[in-house]
Amino acid sequence: MGPDGRSNGAWAAARSGAWLNPQRVRAYLWLLALANALSLVWLLITARGGLDPQGRLLGTDFVSFWAAGQVVLAGANPYDPAVHGAAQAVVWRDQTGYTAFFYPPLFLLWCWPLGLLGYFGALAAWLVASGTAWVLALRAWAGRAWTGRAWAGRIDWLALAAFPPLLISVTHGQTSLLLAALLGGGFLAAVRRQAAVAGVLFGLAAFKPQFGVLVPVVLIAARQWRIIGWAGATVVASVALATLAFGPNVWRDWLDVAGPAQTAMAGGSIGFGKMQSLFAGLRLIGASVTTAYAAQAVLAIGVAAWLARVAWAKGMTREVAVAALAGTLLATPFMLDYDFVLLAFPLILFAQGAPMPWERTIGALVFAVPAFARPLGVLIGVPIAPVIVLALFVLLIRRAVREPVSEA
Repeated sequence: MGPDGRSNGAWAAARSGAWLNPQRVRAYLWLLALANALSLVWLLITARGGLDPQGRLLGTDFVSFWAAGQVVLAGANPYDPAVHGAAQAVVWRDQTGYTAFFYPPLFLLWCWPLGLLGYFGALAAWLVASGTAWVLALRAWAGRAWTGRAWAGRIDWLALAAFPPLLISVTHGQTSLLLAALLGGGFLAAVRRQAAVAGVLFGLAAFKPQFGVLVPVVLIAARQWRIIGWAGATVVASVALATLAFGPNVWRDWLDVAGPAQTAMAGGSIGFGKMQSLFAGLRLIGASVTTAYAAQAVLAIGVAAWLARVAWAKGMTREVAVAALAGTLLATPFMLDYDFVLLAFPLILFAQGAPMPWERTIGALVFAVPAFARPLGVLIGVPIAPVIVLALFVLLIRRAVREPVSEA
């Protein structure tokens, strides 16, 4: 066979996904799972005094949430860097850098109980609780029975152990697992016509508002008025509770740091190689702030319009729901690799039923990209995540348009 034949054969295999036979998939999953396990074990055995070899506190980002809980319990301002930093210094005396707290006051309702525990006890409780919530949401999406010992099908646990963003979320102690559980659970409840459950879950997810931009778009287009009402009531109740618990000035304190935080993010304080949005990718390759924001806005509007059109025609189906979850990662300019745990829900849908062209290959890339996106961005300045997530979104929209209304 000539070069053209080989090229056509490779293209056909990628389009059909034939190269991903069960044996090969299992081998890849074992390799990723082993790499994740070894990374976690190495981190734990090389830690000294709760610090990793680079001098960072285990759980890294979680120290910000725990310190915020400590500060509000003391009746102080969690948005004051000096006060917040002093709380962090209790468990991280030789800080390699201040871990800022920019979450809205709604998130303080989650942080407050964390402050009742010691740092490592709170970290363990946070990871167990948020991780369990995420797994339960995935189990509900998969529609498989819980046996008390394992999921139906050992491959599911292997896939979880191999999923790169799970390790990233755990080692950072981040909010991504909780957010994914709330949004994933909310959309599944919406598909099942459980308006109260869906609305409450969406309302609770408002602690990370940049990931909620598409939720009202899809709900309005799908004419889910009861869910919108429950979500709005949950947000209002949360705002009232946060105001009563922490005082009305807490909102002013948050707004005082929110603006500078946005400016710092746009300027690269986090590192564009670490961030995985279109905005960050364009900034990484040298685009101006204006150009990057303009491109991000065009992408967000396009994603929202496409979703709204399909949701209006199809209503709230599983296909529309997972497309919204993938679109969420495209719409926000501020997104990191641990937020890719949201992609587990679209991947579940890909695993069910006969695959459409390109789904298996794109699904494999989506599964693996969190392991490589940050290294490629930081080390050689190549942003790959926005392109792959956009390809996933297009496939999900195509499935939503072509597939009949699915039953939950």
